[in-house]
Amino acid sequence: MSLLALITALLLEQIQPLSSRKYLFGLLSGYVKFFQQRFNAGQQRHGMAAWLLAVLPLLAGAIVLYQLLYQVNPVFAWAFNVLVLYLTMGFRQFSHYFTDIHQALREGRLDEARRLLSDWRGMPSHELNAEEVARLTIEQALIASHRNVFGVIVWFVLFSAVGLGGAAGALLYRLGQFLCWHLVEEDVAEPEGLEDGEWGRGEFGGFSRQVFYFIDWLPVRLTAMTFAIVGNFEDTIYCWRTQAASWSEAETGILLSSGAGALGVRLGMPIPQGGLLLDRPELGIGDDADTDFMQSAVGLVWRSVVFWLILLMLLTLSNLLG
Repeated sequence: MSLLALITALLLEQIQPLSSRKYLFGLLSGYVKFFQQRFNAGQQRHGMAAWLLAVLPLLAGAIVLYQLLYQVNPVFAWAFNVLVLYLTMGFRQFSHYFTDIHQALREGRLDEARRLLSDWRGMPSHELNAEEVARLTIEQALIASHRNVFGVIVWFVLFSAVGLGGAAGALLYRLGQFLCWHLVEEDVAEPEGLEDGEWGRGEFGGFSRQVFYFIDWLPVRLTAMTFAIVGNFEDTIYCWRTQAASWSEAETGILLSSGAGALGVRLGMPIPQGGLLLDRPELGIGDDADTDFMQSAVGLVWRSVVFWLILLMLLTLSNLLG
C-alpha cells in the first residue's frame, strides 16, 4: 500500500502539478502566524508550546483519520495517503526553476538565467557568471530534492512501518520544516511561504530548529548514502567524510558534499555578492559546473528515487513472503 501510494503521488504530480500550491503555503503561513503572534514572548519554552500545539493536533488528526478510513475500506486509507503525499511531496515544487535555468544557459541567455536563479534563491545573482549560475543551481536542486522528496518519503515509510499511516509521517516532516527557521548560509533558501523574521529567529525559534534537526538527521544521511550508491561511491564517501564539516550548516554540508562527490563536480567555492567575494568552502572533486553537470544532477535525483522505490518494493515483498 505504501509503495503504491508513493508511485501514484509521484505520477499525479508529474501529470498534474498542484497549481494552487502557493495558496496552500499561504494558508500554512497564516497558521504559523496565529501561533507566533499568540505565543512569541521571546523565550524558548514559549516556542516549544507553540510548536507542540501547532503540530501534534494535526498529526493526531491524520493518524485517527487514517485508522477510521482503513476500518471503513483500506482503499480510502490509501487514497488519503496519496492525497497527503500529493500535497507535501513533489519535484514540481522546484523543477520548473531548474529546467528554465538549464535551458537559458544552454541558449546563452545568461541574464535570464541569473533572474530565474534570483527568484529561486531570493537573493541577487546578477554578478554571477555562467559557471557560478550552474553551480548554485545544482546546489539548490540537491537541497530541494531532499526537502521536497526524500525527507518526506523517509518519514512516510517510517510511520507506515509502525502502523500509524504514512500520511502523518509526511505531515510531520513538512510541518517541521515549515516551522523551522534556518539560520543558514546565503545559498540555501528559507522554507517556502515564510517571511523574514516570522517564526524562528532568536530564542522563540530555538525549539523548532532543534526538533527539525532531529527530524532531518536520518533522512539527510539516507539521502547522502543513496547519492553514493547511485553515483560515484568512493568519491561521495570521501567528500562526505572530509568536506561536509567545513560547511556552515552541517546537514546542508552533507547533502552538498555527497552530491558533488556523486556527480564528480565542484560545488561551494567563493562567489561574488554585493560587490564582495563571499567565501565558501570547496565541495566535491572534479570539473567545474556547467549545463552537462546540471543534466547529470537530474539523473542523479531520479536514480535515487527509483532506487528507493525498488528498495521499498523489496521490503514489501519480503514482508508479504514472511
